[in-house]
Amino acid sequence: MKISQITEVIERFAPLGWQESYDNAGLIVGRPDDEVHKALLAVDVTEEVLDEAEAEGCDIVLTHHPIIFHALKRFNSADPVQRCVERAIRSRIALYACHTNLDSAPEGMSWRLAEILGVGNLGVLQPSEAGEGVGFGVVGELSESVDTVEFMQFIRRKLGVKVVRYSDTATSAVRRVAVCTGAGASLIGEARRAGADIYITADLKYNDFMTPDKVLTVADIGHFESEYCAIELLFDILSKNLCTFAVRKSERSRNPVNYLV
Repeated sequence: MKISQITEVIERFAPLGWQESYDNAGLIVGRPDDEVHKALLAVDVTEEVLDEAEAEGCDIVLTHHPIIFHALKRFNSADPVQRCVERAIRSRIALYACHTNLDSAPEGMSWRLAEILGVGNLGVLQPSEAGEGVGFGVVGELSESVDTVEFMQFIRRKLGVKVVRYSDTATSAVRRVAVCTGAGASLIGEARRAGADIYITADLKYNDFMTPDKVLTVADIGHFESEYCAIELLFDILSKNLCTFAVRKSERSRNPVNYLV
């Protein structure tokens, strides 16, 4: 199957035009007319993921995060990015990323995470002018109110999260929940204006946990942990539209952050 046939399916769900200006989603290594036979899905392109791709005979790696964000001036194996790109080219493994366009797509990343956590009646937290349902983050409701700390314990178990960092709890129970996968500190105000009791996201800084108005609990579940659902989401997109194309979920896609608890 040609790479263009695979990317057309993905981009029908999450057009490249929906990515942020700083992003580098799309085909990074390879040519649209190249033939590929098996895809590996991962969060990041790493040397371990490329080991797996080679061992499993995968000739295209589809990830959430683009391996290249900034221009590369040299290819001399000086860092992991250079080594992975060089290796992919030598091994004829195509690399494709679906990043902020997948984040902002209707039924995209935040939608998937919210559904995993049992949050329903979802709407976009920060709508975009790109189209109906396009934007970052979602807000919705649980079927019933749940103790705030118990809900965070449920998230920890459900997602296999080792640590949840959270602010002072604004309310003893939560029902209205806002979710944004990845680095979502910029949407704290949107979560507050949407009337959320708790905002689930990642990459919060020290001051982000200061909630003087005591109306919103913010919880940081970790960047990788919040975006691991990309593998399942991409798998569903491809398997529903390309029934005869082989797709494998990576077993070597792992969190680069280690925790001592």
